[in-house]
Amino acid sequence: MKFRFAAGAPARGLPSKGMFAAALATTFSIGLALAQAPAPQPAPAAATPSAVAIPGAPKPAQSTAWLLMDYATGQVLAGENADARVEPASITKVMTAYVIAAETAAGKVKPDDQVLMSERAWREGGARTDGSFSGFPVNQRAPLRDMEKGMAVQSGNDAAIALAEHVAGTQEAFAHLMNSYAAKIGMKSSHFVNAHGLSAPEHYSTAHDLALLGRAFIRDYPETYAFNSVKEFTVNGITQPNRNLLLWRDPSVDGIKTGHHSGAGYCLMSSAKRDDQRLVAVVMGSSSERQRADDSLALLNWGFRFFETHKLYEPGKPVAQLKVWKGKADQVQLGVAEPLLVSVPRGRYPELKPAMEVPKSLVAPVAAGQEIGTVKVSLDGKVIAQAPLVATTAVEEGGFFKRLWDAFWMWWDSD
Repeated sequence: MKFRFAAGAPARGLPSKGMFAAALATTFSIGLALAQAPAPQPAPAAATPSAVAIPGAPKPAQSTAWLLMDYATGQVLAGENADARVEPASITKVMTAYVIAAETAAGKVKPDDQVLMSERAWREGGARTDGSFSGFPVNQRAPLRDMEKGMAVQSGNDAAIALAEHVAGTQEAFAHLMNSYAAKIGMKSSHFVNAHGLSAPEHYSTAHDLALLGRAFIRDYPETYAFNSVKEFTVNGITQPNRNLLLWRDPSVDGIKTGHHSGAGYCLMSSAKRDDQRLVAVVMGSSSERQRADDSLALLNWGFRFFETHKLYEPGKPVAQLKVWKGKADQVQLGVAEPLLVSVPRGRYPELKPAMEVPKSLVAPVAAGQEIGTVKVSLDGKVIAQAPLVATTAVEEGGFFKRLWDAFWMWWDSD
């Protein structure tokens, strides 16, 4: 059986979090009692006004792939060709920045390290090339933190190469780090061969993977991510603006990265936060700087207007309880190890339906944190969020007579 719920503070007469938890507990207890009998049909729900249909997402005017993701949950709100292979262009530098931030956090490099602008970095990515550059003088050194800003704000190819060489010795070795971290993030359809994003064989990603990268960057390294909101940066007397036009159009936008070359078209990975909600948009293969900005802002506005994010459960708070056989205690409390959040169309929060999948019988001992089952939340018959259910406390094995007594009743109930 499944029950309607509303998790969160009561509002406009909606059920409370306690009622939601109680509904799940009831769902489980009835499931046990009727394990050997057909489940009864739920009572008809009271008639409610039909929800207003959400208009389709504003499809970019021209793109090879696009996607809008809720930051908190990772849910894809809309997209097209999101898993198609694309050239990431300078959005690659977000992966480069992520690796450097991770290596810095691990103590392998430091923000005040003096990074050499090598001749290779200068020749392949400097002012003499057709690509974007930061302008650090060749064969001179600059603080790693300044190089990071030159890469983030000015999209400096030279800075990306110099940083890669500093962290891993060569750009090729750094690419191995990029792919290793990409796998940890969950980017299953990406492969990197350079730190700057210029076109190269076997250098590719997808809109979905890039959204996962943007989400991970914001979550894991917010201090480094903040460089992407800087509107201009000066190196060697040359001031260059950030190419992300949305930084000037909308104060809620604080990143993330632009990209462009002939093979990739104009690309933009953007993110904005309004109140407690954050979204990540990716538009690949647009026709111009202005068009990629227009399309990205339209997607962000649509997402904020028509979707909302809710926290359903928090770690440490019981969701339900389960019968335990042969234990010192007869029941164990079940909860979640990580917060369970969900993004839903505005106004449809009360329509969410929870259900649990748990074993028919559980025998002690049970360890605290042991995974027992799964809680799933559905809307319109589709699971939109799920999380493991874990034991919030341990249940030790009972004494000899308790185990013997429970063994008898387990045998008795087995038929």
